[in-house]
Amino acid sequence: MVNAAFTEIPEGAFSHMQLLQFLFIENNDIQALSKHTFRGLKSLTHLSLSNNNLQVLPRDLFKHLDILTDLDLRGNSFRCDCKIKWLVDWMEKTNTSVPAIYCASPFEFQDFAVYETYSFQSLSVESYEFNDDQYVVFAQPNTGICTVFIWDHVNMLFKTHYNITCPLRFVKIQDIDTTRVRKPNFIETFQIDGDWYFAVVDSSKAGSTSLYRWNSNGFYSHQSLHPWHRDTHIDFLEVDGKPRLILSSASQPPVVYQWNRSQRQFAYHSQITDSGDVQMVKHFWVRKVLYLCLTRFIGDSKILRWDNQRFVEIQTLPSRGSMAVYPFSVGVRQYLLLGSDYSFSRIYLWDDLTQRFQPFQELNMLAPRGFSLISIDNKDILLAASFKGKTMAYQHLVVDLSAK
Repeated sequence: MVNAAFTEIPEGAFSHMQLLQFLFIENNDIQALSKHTFRGLKSLTHLSLSNNNLQVLPRDLFKHLDILTDLDLRGNSFRCDCKIKWLVDWMEKTNTSVPAIYCASPFEFQDFAVYETYSFQSLSVESYEFNDDQYVVFAQPNTGICTVFIWDHVNMLFKTHYNITCPLRFVKIQDIDTTRVRKPNFIETFQIDGDWYFAVVDSSKAGSTSLYRWNSNGFYSHQSLHPWHRDTHIDFLEVDGKPRLILSSASQPPVVYQWNRSQRQFAYHSQITDSGDVQMVKHFWVRKVLYLCLTRFIGDSKILRWDNQRFVEIQTLPSRGSMAVYPFSVGVRQYLLLGSDYSFSRIYLWDDLTQRFQPFQELNMLAPRGFSLISIDNKDILLAASFKGKTMAYQHLVVDLSAK
């Protein structure tokens, strides 16, 4: 078994290993192979080249591996052009088991390909259904309006339905105490035991993140949390039958609060250590296991797993300039999208084998702030709000080489 990290394999490196049966060359940065790389491996039955940076494989690379039973090529950036057609033909004829592999390029084979481009900038995107129609709303900070789009089933695209301007559409029902909330940064709504609450995250040095509860004719102040810590984001979740809030901050590690049903308030539960300056916090489930993503504007983002009443770090993801995170699933595939202000936004794909996210695809968009996945008319459309560039719509496409 080969475990060392390297970027290339010398030609004929295994020529004297005629009895070798298992060869795992995983999680490296190999970009190319010679057609004679595996020459001499007459007894090889299991070969893994997963999670490298291979874009093409030389013709007949596996021709002399006569008893190969398992081949793993997942996690590479294959370019699906004529140079790789031989691999498709080989997979159709061989008895070797090959898990599904996917095209990273050219453009038309990417899993998320541009579907529509909208000329406006937007700060957020929200979707909803009404009377069997699909709508999306984009908040446009530079125009002072929100644009509502409706899905056109004939032309298979979103078209403008109407614009919302606050004086014409919304009536103010109450003010929020400005002495308590100085600089709101995020709002989270949730329901506990039949009551509706919303939390306003305060990012100022003098304010306090505050909870409000609905009381028949308005929201009333219910509880203050975490004063004077320049909070950035909050996430509500229920785990082990108990409601919890996770609050991230620019001045200290995230804090976990747990609902006390007798006092009907949140009480301090724990702190997620070694995770300072967290921009956003978002939970998600994979195969009934709870995970948490902590994004950081400077430094790596982190993936944590809920284990024995606490979150345990399992992985770091590079995410310089990260200002948005969006976990989502398409079919059985679980993705995580990290939006970045300073580099490509990155989509990661969950790997059940390693129990980790693997790099999947990069999206070229400017300053993304919000995402929404919509499934309609046998299409999966990923909408991406851009704060500094054009708002984008991507279609999820799957090109499964093993099925060809």
